[in-house]
Amino acid sequence: MLHQPIIAPPPPALSQHHHPQRINAAGQPSEQPSDGKGHQEPAPQQPQQQQGASAQAVEQPQYSGQFIRRRLLVFIGIVIGYSSYYLTRNSLTYTAPVMVADPKLGMDITQVGAMTSIFPIAYGMSKFVSGVLGAKFSPAVLLAGGLMSTALINIAFGFGTSLAWFCFFWALNGTLQGVGGPCCARILTTWFASKERGTYWGMWNIAHNLGGFAAPLVAGGFAKSMGWQWGMWAPGIIGLIVGTFVLIACKDKPQDLGYPPVEEVKEVKSKEQIEKEKKGEKVEQPKQSIWAALVQNVLKNPFIWGMALTYFMIYVVRQGVTSWFVFYLIKAKGVEDAAQAGLRVSGLELGGLCGSLLAGKLSDYLISKSGGREGTVGKRVQVVMLYTVGIAAALVCFQAVPASMSALQWLNVFMIGFFLYGPQMLIGLCGAELVGPDSVGASEGFLGWIAYLGAANAGIPLSIIVKDYGWSAYFSTLLAACGLALVLLWPMMKLPSQVQRVARRKARMELEEKNAKQE
Repeated sequence: MLHQPIIAPPPPALSQHHHPQRINAAGQPSEQPSDGKGHQEPAPQQPQQQQGASAQAVEQPQYSGQFIRRRLLVFIGIVIGYSSYYLTRNSLTYTAPVMVADPKLGMDITQVGAMTSIFPIAYGMSKFVSGVLGAKFSPAVLLAGGLMSTALINIAFGFGTSLAWFCFFWALNGTLQGVGGPCCARILTTWFASKERGTYWGMWNIAHNLGGFAAPLVAGGFAKSMGWQWGMWAPGIIGLIVGTFVLIACKDKPQDLGYPPVEEVKEVKSKEQIEKEKKGEKVEQPKQSIWAALVQNVLKNPFIWGMALTYFMIYVVRQGVTSWFVFYLIKAKGVEDAAQAGLRVSGLELGGLCGSLLAGKLSDYLISKSGGREGTVGKRVQVVMLYTVGIAAALVCFQAVPASMSALQWLNVFMIGFFLYGPQMLIGLCGAELVGPDSVGASEGFLGWIAYLGAANAGIPLSIIVKDYGWSAYFSTLLAACGLALVLLWPMMKLPSQVQRVARRKARMELEEKNAKQE
């Protein structure tokens, strides 16, 4: 017999404010009698057709006002927290010109290049490693601790006077910067259910833009007015303050505060485990090691590899746009100087902000419209494919727009950013929803590492293409990357999430057991 799950009551301090209510496949509250002690009685047996629908539905509590306010505080914590990671990550970019101008340091651009070259190498690996190892630790504590550590590194950097000192601490900063993204992904997946996750993931994604906007104002402003040391110290002090706030505000999951989970992941038990339960024997779920979780849940998942390779292609386009558009406008379009070219591409980040917000909302709308009957990840993939076609169309238009139409070029770049940042955001979300809660960090770390490799291939390889074959070959390469991304995404257009797969597997097993009893 298939039963509705029993919901444990919230603690006494919360019970009068938070009354979870289960939602069935049709989106209606399920009526279940209470035993008078806060627990729900098992529901009577349903007809077979209705059972199948309910088993595949994602059961979610109806949120109380108190829960929504507490969750909002967690969300604000991860947005401000990850924005501050960007602040401590980009501080050197806007402090370096003042360092070069300081005669006491005796630095030149070559030495600055040595420092900035070390950072991405350390960052690319740390994102993968921290995502895998971080699965065994509290994401909220790691998020706050990583931020405060990078803040202290920025402060220590400001006390240096030698190149060796600067290189050591900047490499250390890159090593710790990779902690932020996977931790935020884990917190988002536990506090927000599938039907709303795209919207909030898109809103969290604006942390990139907020941090990028604040870095020149804070680091550059303090460095110029108070000396280069304050260009590093000011972001460090802000990082310490924000890290403390994140530690207080953020919790790993609703259960830590006595709330029920927003989305139940039902464990599928083997026949041996079911037999032991019938005999009254204690059954313990086997715990996976870090390596086993990485291999079984991530590296052996073909769809994670499909997402990773798609991410690679999207990052080739993204880095190709951000690194080479200014040069293209100057060399091929005849724009007067770098300042004028920079102004024309300034709409990229703004377009990305709008595009990522709409992409998340649109994917949630498609999931809600399907009523949970179709693959959650597949709906998000369809949005990624739509946006990828938009990237290709916008690239073709940018190549065709004449240099004399500067306003149209700005709008064109805005649309490239709009279509580019949507897939960047949604692919990470798809990777999180393809694995169980314990493997979200490993999945995000792996995807981030592959994406970084794609960004790296937009450097020297694209420069060789431009030098040897011209700018037309450059655009052909970016369009080919879009085409390959679409090919990779095509088989995943109906892909269910991990929650949906587990629910369907459990429903099949229960149906088989029921049929066996009837026979």
